[in-house]
Amino acid sequence: MSHIDAGAGLDPVHPVPLPSRAAGLTAAQVAERVARGQVNDVPVRSSRSTVDIVRANVFTRFNAIIGVLWVIMLIVAPIQDSLFGFVILANTGIGIIQEWRAKKTLDSLALIGEVRPTVRRDGVAAEVGTSEIVLDDVIEIGPGDKVVVDGVCVETDGLEIDESLLTGEADPVVKRRGDPVMSGSFVVAGGGAFRATKVGREAYAAQLAEEASRFTLVHSELRSGISTILKYVTWMMVPTAIGLIISQLVVKDNDLKDSIARTVGGIVPMVPEGLVLLTSVAFAIGVIRLGRKQCLVQELPAIEGLARVDTVCLDKTGTLTEGGMDVTELRLLNGAEEPYVRQVLGALGESDPRPNASLQAIIDVYPDSEEWRCTESLPFSSARKYSGASFSEGDGESSTWLLGAPDVLLPDDDPALAETDRLNERGLRVLLLARAARDLDDPRVAQGAEPAALVVLEQRLRPDAADTLRYFADQNVAAKVISGDNAVSVGAVAAKLGLSGATVDARRLPSDRDGMAHALEEGTVFGRVGPQQKRDMVGALQSHGHTVAMTGDGVNDVLALKDADIGVAMGSGSEATRAVAQIVLLNNSFATLPSVVAEGRRVIGNITRVATLFLVKTVYSVLLAILVVCWQVEYPFLPRHLTLLSTLTIGVPAFFLALAPNKERARPHFVRRVMRYAIPGGVLAAAATFGTYLVARHFYDGPGALEAETSAATLTLFLISLWVLAIIARPYTWWRIGLVATMGGGFLVVLVVPWLQDFFALRLVGVTMPWVAVGIAAVAAAVLEVLWRWVGRRVPA
Repeated sequence: MSHIDAGAGLDPVHPVPLPSRAAGLTAAQVAERVARGQVNDVPVRSSRSTVDIVRANVFTRFNAIIGVLWVIMLIVAPIQDSLFGFVILANTGIGIIQEWRAKKTLDSLALIGEVRPTVRRDGVAAEVGTSEIVLDDVIEIGPGDKVVVDGVCVETDGLEIDESLLTGEADPVVKRRGDPVMSGSFVVAGGGAFRATKVGREAYAAQLAEEASRFTLVHSELRSGISTILKYVTWMMVPTAIGLIISQLVVKDNDLKDSIARTVGGIVPMVPEGLVLLTSVAFAIGVIRLGRKQCLVQELPAIEGLARVDTVCLDKTGTLTEGGMDVTELRLLNGAEEPYVRQVLGALGESDPRPNASLQAIIDVYPDSEEWRCTESLPFSSARKYSGASFSEGDGESSTWLLGAPDVLLPDDDPALAETDRLNERGLRVLLLARAARDLDDPRVAQGAEPAALVVLEQRLRPDAADTLRYFADQNVAAKVISGDNAVSVGAVAAKLGLSGATVDARRLPSDRDGMAHALEEGTVFGRVGPQQKRDMVGALQSHGHTVAMTGDGVNDVLALKDADIGVAMGSGSEATRAVAQIVLLNNSFATLPSVVAEGRRVIGNITRVATLFLVKTVYSVLLAILVVCWQVEYPFLPRHLTLLSTLTIGVPAFFLALAPNKERARPHFVRRVMRYAIPGGVLAAAATFGTYLVARHFYDGPGALEAETSAATLTLFLISLWVLAIIARPYTWWRIGLVATMGGGFLVVLVVPWLQDFFALRLVGVTMPWVAVGIAAVAAAVLEVLWRWVGRRVPA
């Protein structure tokens, strides 16, 4: 008998006495198999390898483009026109270091939360790492345990295994001695042991690993949106760059090296090279920050996913309440004698080798009677809502007892149910002890059972649960409590935590998805929910457009965790829940969830901000190139000019903005929200800059005219870009204002320090044209302010 919240077991199983214990391998046999390589050496998927991290950061499409252009500039131009290459090197190095740090955090946390199966060797059971299992090892399993390698059962005691994650079959499979078990399945009831027949990459789960990852990988709108943007940028870059090259090298009769430098100066800023870097860095730092709070993020985009969640489904046991329980009262029924009932409860506790919290509370109070011997047992399952055992008593008589939910074991008109309801309304958990009139293997064993006592248990509320629920309410995230316990009892617990709303018995929910979704919208607390029904409820919410997170710790939560947009498991939960969840709270603290949500919102909000900065530059760079081709003039900038502008108005500030606090709620349509600002901003910047350049071409002539024209255009472009930064940095704080002012001061230093003027080829000539450049920039900034405000109101996000 086991009272863990387990997956569904539909029919009573025939209990059989355990055979003689299989001793397992000897140390010498283990060493022999290790030498032959018969070890479960499948690597744990916690993060990318260091080689993969370096490869992903170095060998990118845009790094290849920039790299080729950098080599060309090193050959034909001064070093200051090659600065953009050193910036790319620094960015790539930062990306590698930050992701490597995140990998170390992930790996160390994965070791803490690693599954450690119990293996028998030399006749002794001991926990070992999954990678230490060898062929022919005897592995013990019980409720909640994940089967880590393929094998054959050598011992079973009411063993039921859920293989739905592998086969799609929802019903648990009863296993008997000699039956095969597959890695990736998990135990929902009973226990036993199996001998490993396939380990490592030969195991079934390992063979399906690639296919399985398609179903478990979290969708990241942020990353897919950036990929879409980069795809369009590539399409724009290629024809524009070709036109610019032809314009500068063929149409204009310029010095070859200067033409090449200005051509490269036009192509380089089209590449939003820092955008992917900052996204990776933001995710990586998020992992590191959450790792310090003992939160294992098994898939990086899960941080983003939880920030987008609008509905959180909470399992009561282990999430809102702590694992332990206390027996507060024993209420006798139908004239039962207390000493005898105590003996029964003690015997029931002894019959289960792996008791859960509720049964452990009974064991702590009612010791085992040595005179009673368990002859067969019926494991608990969430579908049955009860368990049982048959005993040979000290006087030679035999009896069969059931322990479980009163509203399941008793008929609707039984007077004991009224007393149970009163206890449930106080938030207490009640189990019924009843003597069965039928054999334990009878499918109708619960019918006609005679009630003997009510065991009243008090659940321990998590001290941080109320504050966490308030946080979700403040953030407009709906909380739905979904539990297998009595609905009234669950509702009382939720009320103690300040969670208001209708309480519903899930057995009365509509079976169709649409009807269930409407009922879920109206209700808040749902009791008597089965494992498959939890899964259906998640699907119903998703069908109505909700982004759903599911929290849980028992195997009855596995299917729902698997189907939810984000699965959150407790570190102390079953191996199966930790295996399918994207986020594992290793400290078992429900209060960590707001930190995960906040981290996701920081990442999404800030990357949306800085993406606008990068794409404004891409838009104005493409348009400037097109205008240059159409007007048949020299490209106004050298690479050094745009490197300076990019560093001061995008690179440095974007790094700070990407890592700043941000509590904005995540909103969908990332690409549309970014481009609705980037396109008008880039068009205005290009038009104003090119207008200044054309005016300067008419204003200046003679030697040095091109440098003066470039300087005027650079001033206009810098001022507009600085204003874009000032808008993006809102709402202002002292450090944001300081950031914008520092970037402006940096450009001013370049304009007034002689050797920096020479280094960057920037020298404002005269008074009239610089003030014209400032005036054009001011007008463009004012138009941009009005335009962005209009876009914010009129264009849907």
